[in-house]
Amino acid sequence: MTVLEPHATHREVELLDKLRSMGGSARTAALADALGVSEETVRRTVKALAKAGLVQRVHGGVYLANTEALTPVVSRLGKRPEEKARIAAAAAGLIPNGSCVFLDVGSTTAFVAENLKNHRDLTIVTNGLHAAQALINVNNNRVFLAGGELRMVESGVFGPEAIAFVDKFNLDIAIISVDGFDPKSGFLLAAAPEADLARSVVARAHRTIVVTDHTKFGQNAPMVACAPSAVDMVVTDRALPEPMAQCLAQMDVEMMVVEG
Repeated sequence: MTVLEPHATHREVELLDKLRSMGGSARTAALADALGVSEETVRRTVKALAKAGLVQRVHGGVYLANTEALTPVVSRLGKRPEEKARIAAAAAGLIPNGSCVFLDVGSTTAFVAENLKNHRDLTIVTNGLHAAQALINVNNNRVFLAGGELRMVESGVFGPEAIAFVDKFNLDIAIISVDGFDPKSGFLLAAAPEADLARSVVARAHRTIVVTDHTKFGQNAPMVACAPSAVDMVVTDRALPEPMAQCLAQMDVEMMVVEG
C-alpha cells in the first residue's frame, strides 16, 4: 500500500483538502476553478493520487477513496456505536483521576469523553467541540478548548493557533483516533490540519493511546499522523490481521482488544 508522507507536494495536499471540502467528489473543471489551476494540472495531480489509492478517477471527475473519513463527525457517531462504546469504556479505564488528557475530534474519542464523566479532577485539552461539551462542569474537571479555524466536517479547531495552544500543556495521555493504518508509514488521517495537530500532540504526550475500530486497519488515508513506534497502545474491537499485529508488536505497541 502506498501512502503520501507528510512531505507530499503542496498541490496534492491542497487538492485532497479541497475535494474533501466539496463533499468527496467533483468534476475536473470544478476542481481547476476552485484551485485556480489548469485542468491539465488537476488531471496530473489526480493521476498521482489515484496511483497511491487515495482517489478514484471517473470520466471527467474524481472522488475520494476513503469516503468515511470525509463524513462529518456528527454522522460518524452513529456508525458502529456498540464497538465504539466498548473501545471507549476500555480506554477511559486507562485514565487516572487528576490526569492531563488530550482528546481529539474523532467519533470514537467522543465516546471516550462520555465515558470520562465519572472521572474527577481531569485537565482536558481538546480541539473538539463534542469532547469539550461533554466534560465541562463535571466533577471538578477543567476543560481547555484550543483556538484556531473551526472546521465543520471534524467539528473541531485546527491550524497554527491550535498547535501553539496545545504545546503549552504537559500532557499525561493523548487519546487519538485515526482514519487508516499502514504498517510502513503508520497511523493515517485524511486531512492535513488534523495530521499536523496529531503529530504535535503525540510528540508532547507522555503516553499516546490510539482508539479505533478494526475497520480502519487496511484503510488508506493521505496524511501520516504518527509512526507506529510513537504510539504506546491501541484499543480496538477485533484482533488485527497478522502482518499488522506483528508490526505493532515489533514496535512495542500494546494491544487491547475488546470484543463483544
